[in-house]
Amino acid sequence: MTEQSVGFVGGGRVVRIVLAGWRRAGRPLSNVVVSDSDAGVLNRLRAEFPSLTVTADNRQAAKQGIVLFALHPPAFPAVLAEISESLPADGLLVSLAPRWTMRALAGALGGFNRLARVIPNAPSIVNRGYNPVSFSQHLLPQDRARVVSLFAPLGSCPEVAEDTLEAYAIVAAMGPTYLWYQLYHLIDLGCEFGLTREAAAQAVIAMLEGAAGTMAEAGMTPEGVMDLIPVKPLAPIEQTVKEAYSHTLGALHQKLKS
Repeated sequence: MTEQSVGFVGGGRVVRIVLAGWRRAGRPLSNVVVSDSDAGVLNRLRAEFPSLTVTADNRQAAKQGIVLFALHPPAFPAVLAEISESLPADGLLVSLAPRWTMRALAGALGGFNRLARVIPNAPSIVNRGYNPVSFSQHLLPQDRARVVSLFAPLGSCPEVAEDTLEAYAIVAAMGPTYLWYQLYHLIDLGCEFGLTREAAAQAVIAMLEGAAGTMAEAGMTPEGVMDLIPVKPLAPIEQTVKEAYSHTLGALHQKLKS
């Protein structure tokens, strides 16, 4: 992969995930600049990733060849205005958040339209992420390749339509949060039932990988897959859980698209 200078505007959780994924993949971090207004955030990043450069000046991060904009949407207006004149004419800005469209980003940046959007997800930390990307029509193939070169080491990086990114945010980026607490509780129960924690964790992880593989590879309908196991102890609450998903996540999707 051709190395290029990268600036992160914002140094929060998603930045740590991306940096850890790059390090695991063997990508050097010496050409990475991270800006954040919180000195504690910068100190933690410096301690964990000593070779990167940290700064309180967002404009310094924005001067890099590719800028990954990693702030929460409420902070966008002020910080985009702050960095707009610092972006190189041949640079790229990649938003890592939902809600703000490329049209809105360009408006806040005074017409700068060399843009992309990515919805990252947490398994990128171990290079098994699913990070859909959408590109501005103004980007040439070589520009798009520069963006993909950053995310390919982190896992899958499919190109998708921009108006689907909020759906991916809910089903992929936030998806692990719907499952992890249940999976860790299964491990706890395995321990209560007499397994060692190592054995319980190994069983649950293998079960999860096998279940996903069955969905992907068995060539069966959802009903057929779910009928492979005749005993369903939690069947009485399945409809309640599905309704909770639909109600809560449906409302969240509407909020992200508004």
